[in-house]
Amino acid sequence: MRTTANRQTWVAGIAVERDAYAPQDVPGFAYVFTVPGVFAQHDVNVAPGFSVSSSGRIDVHSEYGIFFSPRISAVAHTGKWASRLSVGTGFFGPAPITEETEAAGLTHLGVERPLEAERGLSASFDVSRTEGPLSYTATLFASRVAHSIHVERSPEYVLRNLAEPTTNVGLEILGTWRRAPLSLTATYTYVRPRETVAGRHEDVPLTPRHSAGVVGMWEVDDAGRVGIEWYYTGRQSLEENPYRAVGEPYQILGLLAERRIWRVRVFVNGENLTGVRQTRWDPLLRPNRSADGRPTVDAWAPLEGRNINGGLRVRF
Repeated sequence: MRTTANRQTWVAGIAVERDAYAPQDVPGFAYVFTVPGVFAQHDVNVAPGFSVSSSGRIDVHSEYGIFFSPRISAVAHTGKWASRLSVGTGFFGPAPITEETEAAGLTHLGVERPLEAERGLSASFDVSRTEGPLSYTATLFASRVAHSIHVERSPEYVLRNLAEPTTNVGLEILGTWRRAPLSLTATYTYVRPRETVAGRHEDVPLTPRHSAGVVGMWEVDDAGRVGIEWYYTGRQSLEENPYRAVGEPYQILGLLAERRIWRVRVFVNGENLTGVRQTRWDPLLRPNRSADGRPTVDAWAPLEGRNINGGLRVRF
């Protein structure tokens, strides 16, 4: 339901979600979750160039109980500047299917005690500016997740809630320059997620602290286009890797060239021209299987090397 009055808008609704899993080989992990909920949102234009949005949702989880998730955000813009502040909460009802268990399976997985729902609190603030062909945005963000789900992979393969909250802080900068026929986009991201496992406060695995990228394109409709992309991935913490505890930084370069000749477009596309491949540093196969049964290490860099392909596009 939606209604408006003067400078205000109200939205309200109901929702029902159902999630079911019925494995035949590990029936002990079967589950059926039903989550009915109600939600409402209120938007108001407080003044020219300033608006506030507030919302709330109540969910009744068939397994984990009742949850209230509020959120509020404010947007301000004047001239060439715009900014946004947002704070909110949420929840997640855990299940045995996670990114780690999808890779290793559930056959050897253990659950020591009943799981608790994850509860999250997040906040973000961004500032944007547009100056002719140039626009850029800087975003600060942070989050805190209580009772976060963790898959222990050594010495046992166990699914459990962490006793201490998992936290994350970061910064993202995005800049774009457009002036036909050229366009250029550059990004930089800093992320610092931390969790406490077995009394040790450490970085969350497989999350690079620094990453950056630049994408450029020259394009003319009747002639063709040429594009180039460059990505940087910094060091990242690794988990249960017998060869190293921290991954190496690497750079990836890509190139696309396309030429239009009458109704035919001829293109050549090069990916990972720097030839980055994880096996240039260490083997993929482990000396021994891990506790979850996997014979290989986690992928923290490209598994394929240089890739060049080309072709024709014909328009009839």
